[in-house]
Amino acid sequence: MSRLLHAQTHAWLKVFAISARHLSFTRAAEELHVTTGAVSQQIKQLEERLGFKLFRRLPRRLELTEEGKRLAAVVDEAYQSVGLEVKRLRSGVMSGILRLRSVPAFLSAWLMPRLPRLQARFPDIELQVIAEDSHISLRDGDFDLALDLNDGQLPGFSVTPLMAERIFPVCAPALLRGRPPLRRPEDLAWYPLLHDVTAWRGSHEYAEWEHYLQASGAPPLNVRRGYTFNRNRLTLQAAIAGMGVAIARESLITDELRSGALIAPFPERVDTGMHYGIVYLPGALDDRRVQAVHDWIVEEVRRCQP
Repeated sequence: MSRLLHAQTHAWLKVFAISARHLSFTRAAEELHVTTGAVSQQIKQLEERLGFKLFRRLPRRLELTEEGKRLAAVVDEAYQSVGLEVKRLRSGVMSGILRLRSVPAFLSAWLMPRLPRLQARFPDIELQVIAEDSHISLRDGDFDLALDLNDGQLPGFSVTPLMAERIFPVCAPALLRGRPPLRRPEDLAWYPLLHDVTAWRGSHEYAEWEHYLQASGAPPLNVRRGYTFNRNRLTLQAAIAGMGVAIARESLITDELRSGALIAPFPERVDTGMHYGIVYLPGALDDRRVQAVHDWIVEEVRRCQP
């Protein structure tokens, strides 16, 4: 019998919490899908069991007594805590800090717009996001996961490939005005070039342009000229501003091409032999937090692919 009364008290407290929130037995009854009389009766039974009044029944409204206010605060906090814990248990939420390192271009152009979805999926995982150029050794910093541009050959690390990287020239439409048309790569001789000096790990500042021209079968062309930047996004911003022709990475430039801020004068897109991938130490995925974020990134890549 005592267990039954204990369970009944919990049921009454739930009715009380909802009634206290609405300050209305009628609205509480609507939320609970019972009659107003049933709510009123359960509150009365709870008051009798506790030995003090919880509400003042005024002609057209309810007021909490001082005792009711104190109990309502405790009960509401308790139900919120229980609800949050149940939500966590149902969704398998993990908590704690996760250190995520990424090459800056991929971080700003691809990952940042998607991070709100990660936050919504795992609200208790606290990301520490670090932007590092690809030419800096992964061994120089601590991380749980790294988003890196590489050829997949990283001794001592595991790599999950995400997307192959293809490159091609882009420029602002206004750059073409007053200059010879850009119909073939050799026409680039009439245009200033923009360079990302951190294109790949160990590459020199003109590597992207030289690789593109060689792979596309273009005739020899002096590309060791123009402006250099140490961030891919800076190079693209310079191109948008009309400063010259830059090399774009296919997976990171969708918005600029769609909006018309940049155009691709040539159809050729060249495979670099590099790919974006998730890098981690062997055994890192044994941590459920790390596994969850790793799988989320893979899922997001699949979502954006045609």
